[in-house]
Amino acid sequence: MNQLDAIKIFVRVAEAASFTQAAADLGLPKASTSLAVQWLENQTGIRLLHRTTRRVQMTQDGQVFYQRCLEWLADAEELQDMFRIDPADVRGRLRVDMSVGAVAGIVMARLPEFMARYPNVEVELGATDHLVDIVAEGFDCVMRAGTISDSRLVARRLGAYRQLNCVSPAYAAAYGIPQTLADLAEHRLIHYALSLGSKPAGFEYVDAASGEVRNLPMAGNLTVNSSIAYFSACLAGLGMIQGPEPNLEPYLRRGELIEVLPDYRAEPLPVTLLYSNRRHLSRRVQVFMCWLEGVMTPHLQALAPSRP
Repeated sequence: MNQLDAIKIFVRVAEAASFTQAAADLGLPKASTSLAVQWLENQTGIRLLHRTTRRVQMTQDGQVFYQRCLEWLADAEELQDMFRIDPADVRGRLRVDMSVGAVAGIVMARLPEFMARYPNVEVELGATDHLVDIVAEGFDCVMRAGTISDSRLVARRLGAYRQLNCVSPAYAAAYGIPQTLADLAEHRLIHYALSLGSKPAGFEYVDAASGEVRNLPMAGNLTVNSSIAYFSACLAGLGMIQGPEPNLEPYLRRGELIEVLPDYRAEPLPVTLLYSNRRHLSRRVQVFMCWLEGVMTPHLQALAPSRP
């Protein structure tokens, strides 16, 4: 069954509180509306509606699902409309921000496509490793990797970066290549901290047995607060780093870095689009976020679906 059609049927049944009325409104047999809701319940694993001979009422889970469906249908409608408009009618200034690594490694090479399609959009692209204040600094949207704690912002999860452990050939020649976690006692880690002076977490890895994220203290006499310095320090042979695969892949391909301890990678970094108001986005922001999601998706791992 088509998911979009099933969701539309569920929404109408929920609003009418009746399968019969919903079927009449949609011009469908009553059995079709019932089957659509049953199919959604099987797909989600939750009961969406209480059914009696006299009325139909949403369950508590069904109410949550109903609100998500309204948002989903609104987004789907916006997406369809987005590609019906003349790109020349999309105009104005667009201020966005994302990490230095995302700009340099992924987005900038593809940006000419967006600017050619929307020639009347003026793009102001910030490249910073820290989370900017979207409202105070006037950003339309930002993209960030890692955990987002600001509940004032609307967050659209895009996926996650796989993280790799890397050293340079010069470092490997001087110190060898670690084969086990115990070997890390003889190695150096380049520490990364957005605020210098904060305590570095150490070597992060996901425990294969428990699935838990653990941090192993490691020696290292260099701490940096920018991704450019982080990668540069590793290339200079000053220690091991842990970073997103898209940023490290070009260095690995050219033999400038070597992946180590592939069985002890850090937890994947979630990548999120953030903006301040879901229902009042200009057309230029909508088309940019849609374009950016398409650019980023091939570089990200899919996130596990959340329960409605």
